[in-house]
Amino acid sequence: MDDFLLPLFPLETVLLPEAPLPLHIFEERYKLLIGECLKAKSTGGGQQEFGVLLAKDQEMRTVGCTARIINVTRKYADGRMDLFTVGSRRFEVLYTNEEEAYLRGSVEFFDDDVDADIPDEQEAQHAIELFRQALQRLHKSTDMPVHLPQPYRHLSFRIAAPLPLELEFKQQILPLRNETERLRRVTRVIAQLITQLNFVQKARSKAGGNGNLHPQG
Repeated sequence: MDDFLLPLFPLETVLLPEAPLPLHIFEERYKLLIGECLKAKSTGGGQQEFGVLLAKDQEMRTVGCTARIINVTRKYADGRMDLFTVGSRRFEVLYTNEEEAYLRGSVEFFDDDVDADIPDEQEAQHAIELFRQALQRLHKSTDMPVHLPQPYRHLSFRIAAPLPLELEFKQQILPLRNETERLRRVTRVIAQLITQLNFVQKARSKAGGNGNLHPQG
């Protein structure tokens, strides 16, 4: 496997840095891809990560995030496997290569701008509180402790990843190189999500608690 080309795994998902991504590998080309990454991991050389790119409606985006394999949680007799991976580095595809069974690409890795500011404590805590409120409504629980310690360099990604936000929105924040700007966008969208969840909850309560309207007469 060419160490200068990143193995690419198009999926209908957006992987964000530090976000967990469990995978079930069953296609032969991706068994080969993962096998190469695991081999590189065991030897300490080569491409140990693979790139996850949003693929939807027959279109593959060019900005994605690498997945780092934490462990293989299960192996099947037919070669299938379950993986636990975590988002690592953001990248942009410069060009793709189809010489192998799976897609590879020449990529440029990037991080936030060196002079980009990070959110202040008040702004970060406001975002974390909204995140907690969203989780409470989603899980229908008032006891929802949230532990997001500093630094808040990737706070936006950490609170956006577990929430049911639109894929397009997650894709839009992926290339942004300023955490304060990202967090403000994420905070606005979480506030909108809370409003929607409140509306659904009220509608279900009026319908008898199960979301169904009762016939009259």
